[in-house]
Amino acid sequence: MSPIAADMDAVNAVIRRQLHSEVPLVNQIAEYIISAGGKRLRPVLVLLMARACGYAGDKHHELAAVIEFIHTATLLHDDVVDESSLRRGRQTANALFGNAASVLVGDFLYSRAFQMMVAVDNARVMQIVADATNVIAEGEVLQLLNMHNPDVSEENYLQVIRSKTAKLFEAAAQLGVLIAGADDAATEAAIEAAGEYGRSLGTAFQLIDDVLDYSGNASDIGKNVGDDLREGKPTLPLIYLMSHGTPEQRELVRSCIENGDEQHFDEILAAITTSGALDYTRQEAEKAAQRAAAAITGLPNSQFKDSLLQLSVFAVDRNH
Repeated sequence: MSPIAADMDAVNAVIRRQLHSEVPLVNQIAEYIISAGGKRLRPVLVLLMARACGYAGDKHHELAAVIEFIHTATLLHDDVVDESSLRRGRQTANALFGNAASVLVGDFLYSRAFQMMVAVDNARVMQIVADATNVIAEGEVLQLLNMHNPDVSEENYLQVIRSKTAKLFEAAAQLGVLIAGADDAATEAAIEAAGEYGRSLGTAFQLIDDVLDYSGNASDIGKNVGDDLREGKPTLPLIYLMSHGTPEQRELVRSCIENGDEQHFDEILAAITTSGALDYTRQEAEKAAQRAAAAITGLPNSQFKDSLLQLSVFAVDRNH
């Protein structure tokens, strides 16, 4: 991130300015969730991709903030749906302020993002962000349908990832390219390549998050280990175990997913570890990261391209 340090400072200034509301509770909750930090990966993608394409202006700061607001809105809503109590090592906004306030401030962040996007006055930008927001909402509903369902297939689960997580990575990368170039055939090819980079990077990140939910620790990952099991989420390690485990292990997984049973977490963890489920999930994440790196081979060499390639490595080699 060092090559875009000044850009990130500018994005943070935009975020602070655009968070302002005449309603004190909006300011309080929005400030709480934004100040929790996080990796800011999605706005970073906008900035790095724009600079990697030679952009020298500053409109990418607004677009990076738009992407961060949309992401933050999804976090607020996610935590309410999942009844989560911990994110980024702190109490979730819903645990602190209540579900109703969290949902409504999430709505504020969505609508503020669209106000900012319209101000950029670029129809293609609006199309990409609007489409992404709609697909993310579909992904949320798909995930809801999969909750407590032990028969979710690997392909069905990967579709949820592509919709719910990878789509915003894809949009962020595409916006960076779009703001950097004119609407010509070469730019269209670059936008598609950037989309593939973002989709694959987002998939790798989510799959490693799945691994960390069973192998990380709460202080590193900033949430409670075993949350996925408690919420009845059939993530890839569990789906793999359902296909490759012993009959006893499959029955245990089925019961735990159906009932959101974290009391058997240690047994599930042992089964996941010995079955190779975590190794398999990590390998799939590595394949996705390699696809991301391959997608941007056409970018000219620069420190920004180097950072994008480093991100694809970090996506897999991390403990948080």
